[in-house]
Amino acid sequence: MTCSTTLTGQNPAAAGGTPAPSVPAPQLDWSPCVPGSAFDCATARVPLDYNNPGGRTLELAVVKRKATGPGRRIGTLFFNPGGPGGPGTVQMPQNYERSPREVRERFDIVSWDPRGIGSSTAVNCFASPEEAADWNASKAAGFPVGEKERAAFIAAYKDLARRCEQRDPELLRHVSTTDTARDLDQLRRAVGESHLTYQGISYGTILGATYANLFPDKVRAMVLDSNIDPQAWTNHASDADPRLTTFLRMGSDRTAAATLDQFLTLCGSTTTAHCAFSAGSPEATRDKFDQLMQKLRKHPVGAWTYAGTVADVVNSLYIVHPGWTDLAGRLQDLWQGRVAEPSPLPHPPAVPHPNPYLGEEQGAAVLCGDSPNPRDPNVYHGLEEAAAARAGDAGRFWTWAAEGCSTWPAVAADRYLGPWNKPTAHPVLVVGTTYDPSTPYTNAQAMAKELANARLLTHNGYGHTALLNPSSCINTYTGRYFIDGTLPPAGTTCRPDTPPFSASKPAGGVATGGGGLAGTVS
Repeated sequence: MTCSTTLTGQNPAAAGGTPAPSVPAPQLDWSPCVPGSAFDCATARVPLDYNNPGGRTLELAVVKRKATGPGRRIGTLFFNPGGPGGPGTVQMPQNYERSPREVRERFDIVSWDPRGIGSSTAVNCFASPEEAADWNASKAAGFPVGEKERAAFIAAYKDLARRCEQRDPELLRHVSTTDTARDLDQLRRAVGESHLTYQGISYGTILGATYANLFPDKVRAMVLDSNIDPQAWTNHASDADPRLTTFLRMGSDRTAAATLDQFLTLCGSTTTAHCAFSAGSPEATRDKFDQLMQKLRKHPVGAWTYAGTVADVVNSLYIVHPGWTDLAGRLQDLWQGRVAEPSPLPHPPAVPHPNPYLGEEQGAAVLCGDSPNPRDPNVYHGLEEAAAARAGDAGRFWTWAAEGCSTWPAVAADRYLGPWNKPTAHPVLVVGTTYDPSTPYTNAQAMAKELANARLLTHNGYGHTALLNPSSCINTYTGRYFIDGTLPPAGTTCRPDTPPFSASKPAGGVATGGGGLAGTVS
């Protein structure tokens, strides 16, 4: 399924179904990101508001790695790293080697910082890095514990909303997923592709699903990995004050709890040589974790509070290798009363701005403007207790993760609310991991059902996204699909290449059975 490289006119349908005014494709003037870099960089200019294309424009920072087998090049693959708020110009180069080799040979891989994010025209609600750091220090790490911390947490996000509204209220209304889907179509045109080849992980799945329904005739191949249920994202297309937050509608609390339970079970099933936090059995290790959390509530270890540690635990479950092993070491340090060393940051890539400002307000601008959340800050404590009753510590973390939306000052001017089942030119491949601490497997099942023509590929494993938790089985199927459109057989299940806490490296073959673990992440 080779793409033609002729430029085609845009055929955007606005959220209400009316075509947006035609906009010329941006010009991309590629040059090496830094001298000697294997990556090329460019800047695209796009309208702030596609319904007013002659008005204010925004800049998008774009990055490309050319196909390594140029004589066999098929076209361009666009990649979105998720978030919302993930800077593609940083994260695509960092994760480039994780793409299947044959995909890197046959495609230019392009990513970008979405509008509002990173090195593109960005949401930034502070006058200086010091001001941003002071704001961050004004609230509890992770989530608030107790009445005093809750009041300070709510006040901090009210203050953030006030600052953001003062600085650039117009931008806040135009950083929606729909706006970014239109940008993606402009970038497709700019590189001369008649159809889109796309890989989106995490938040990138709702972006991909939005694109597929705004531009269904432009879809060549689309892999959506670690999915957000579109009905959860849009609150079933309702603006009525929602009872639950976006993440609680998705079930992020339950799937984080299930993944944490797997972490403790597998840790307790091995020796301290493989998992430093092991107490010799799954049950004893779970008890040890609960005791540690109770100890930290009363006596933090240095800056490691109970809530800050829970946030670190949930985030550290995203990438199994080396994340789970490193997390076990930190938990053991805290158990012994030692201040744990935080995880090292990934190596900055060779791009002009390897560490752009990525304040919380950037992701919040997308999430809060796009996805309805309860508007009364005072309901979050009750939601937290309900989530904790069903999902323990992880329920507390995921409840407060959306509290900033309660006082957010803007609603997106252009939101896509459905339908999600417009027939696409080619089928979509949906990938779901059974134990994912952020986006439940049930959301992948929901996405596969919502889309008009999609195939679900199950990663019977752990962590957030199959891309970042390698399975050569998954890579084989996604590579084949990107190259020639071949879908995996219905019901296909893959395993990770390397189990958690394991020094062995089994082949990531197709697992037997139909994904028996799937029902436990609900």
